Amino acid sequence: MKAKIAVVTVSGKAYYLIVRELKKRNVQFLSLTPNERIPIDVKVVITTEEERPLIEHEKVLTFNDRTEPETVVNKTIQIAQGKKYYEKIIIGVDPGEIFGLAILADGRIIETGNCFSIEETVDKIKAILKNFKSDPTPSISVKIGDGVFEYKDKLLRALDGMLPSNVVLQSVREAGTNHIISEAKHRRGLRDIASAVKIAGRDGRTFTRRKNDESNN
Repeated sequence: MKAKIAVVTVSGKAYYLIVRELKKRNVQFLSLTPNERIPIDVKVVITTEEERPLIEHEKVLTFNDRTEPETVVNKTIQIAQGKKYYEKIIIGVDPGEIFGLAILADGRIIETGNCFSIEETVDKIKAILKNFKSDPTPSISVKIGDGVFEYKDKLLRALDGMLPSNVVLQSVREAGTNHIISEAKHRRGLRDIASAVKIAGRDGRTFTRRKNDESNN
């Protein structure tokens, strides 16, 4: 399949940060310099603010020192998929000593990762949701596995206090989520991520939100 994304820059720092994020998500891309022709199949280009005047393409995203690589890559993937905005965002969480996270947008995985505390998990989820603030309000759910009650309960309550009230929180049964991909069986971080993907795809019991306002503190 031909790449729909092109990274067009001669900046070593920008290239490293963007490409590292793309590779982490197994996203195909082309590496070009501003002097090279951009193939017609490319749907979106990532470049730096300084190099932007050199790029001739209808969809160009710029990266600078104030930009989070995750933010620009999320938007890049969205454009490459032909979507102006997502209608449904689901974040699956496998809680434990290592927290597995999986972010699904309209049913497709756009990001995965691991966190190592409840505080880090909450901060990561808040950062993820900020990426969609400029879009028309999508349906947003955070689904948390119930395998370890203590972690699940603390995370639910922490998220209840930190996330806007329009975000739906659910407790999901974890039974069977650890038997997913054999190559991840003995690799803890991958296993937790795979479980989080499975949790995101399941219906759960909705947690009653105590928060009544839309502020994000």
